[in-house]
Amino acid sequence: MYSCNAPVPADVSRLARGLASDCFDATPRDRHTLVVKRLGDGAPASLARRIRRELAGVGPFDARTGGVGVFRSPPVGRGPVAYLRIESPGLLECHRRLCTAFDPIDGIEGDDYVPHVTIARGGDADRLAGREFDDVTWTVESLWAWAAEYGEAVERISLPIR
Repeated sequence: MYSCNAPVPADVSRLARGLASDCFDATPRDRHTLVVKRLGDGAPASLARRIRRELAGVGPFDARTGGVGVFRSPPVGRGPVAYLRIESPGLLECHRRLCTAFDPIDGIEGDDYVPHVTIARGGDADRLAGREFDDVTWTVESLWAWAAEYGEAVERISLPIR
């Protein structure tokens, strides 16, 4: 399974790790990324070309953390899942445009899409709900074609896309 992800800055990863350390039996996320859209399977280079085609004209956009949320019964995997909410009109626009080229996954994409960075899953992850902290703001200047199987980017897509 491949996805289009936005990298997150070190400050967001540090924030997520710090919050996860307040859990006793939840599993913290090792690498912090921000899924823009799940793409399915295929050749990474071909998927990256489709991303570029669908997002032609998209330039860098701003994003910021907006609090801690919890998926108590997530549609995928075990719960609860504590996450950093991400607020970004540019990210939402990218997701919307990619949903026209790649079928949205019911329950987690399209109108159900919640931009987020996972903090921790399972156990007592829900104890993080409502935690307060200073928001982190950054500019998304590139996207990744991400291979879930390997947990890494297979291609970088610089913004603006021409």
